Amino acid sequence: MSWSEIVVVVGAVVLVVGWRLWVSASRLDRLHRKVASSRAVVDAQLLRRASAAANLAASGLMDPVSSLLVGEAAWAAVAAGSSSVETFAQLPAQLAELGGGVPDAPDPECPPRAPVDVGLVESELSSTLRAALDDAQEVTEMRAELGGDELVSALADAWYRAQLARRFHNEAVAQTQRVRRGWPVRAFRLAGRAPVPQTLELDDAWPQALGRPGQLADAPGRADPAV
Repeated sequence: MSWSEIVVVVGAVVLVVGWRLWVSASRLDRLHRKVASSRAVVDAQLLRRASAAANLAASGLMDPVSSLLVGEAAWAAVAAGSSSVETFAQLPAQLAELGGGVPDAPDPECPPRAPVDVGLVESELSSTLRAALDDAQEVTEMRAELGGDELVSALADAWYRAQLARRFHNEAVAQTQRVRRGWPVRAFRLAGRAPVPQTLELDDAWPQALGRPGQLADAPGRADPAV
């Protein structure tokens, strides 16, 4: 084989390898952006669930003890998921008293807040809500009250969407982790300094008495909208 043929072969190999690395790097970049986007959706849905729980706790439909416990857990979840003063301002005034009032805008000269374990806080809210909504008859009576059906349905819808969003996010994380374990990514450090994404683990088991959003029309005590 002549030198010109060797050069052509080597050049072709280099082009193929370079193309393969470019494809791998592009795919990895898309996956990292997908993970970031899906995590933002999860955070938004969890915040929506916490807000729905806070509104239900402040509605007076629950017994005083359950209202207090759910309100405190919901406030903690909102505080863990948002630093926006506007978000706190939209919550009922009763919960602001539980949480010590609406926080002031962050001072750029002050050190940042210590990181909060979102999974732990959200799991606490889930367990508190399950305990408060464990009686199907009580949930039915709450729905029968004025405005109760809207509040309970809002919580159910937000909870269901949060479950779906977390599942989608964890699947995206698992896919990204598999790609990062491939030899092209490891050998050529295609991931750069980007941290390895981690799944979001928390307890979001569904309260059976709450009823799935798609089954709410058949829940006991609810009027048929067609009647």
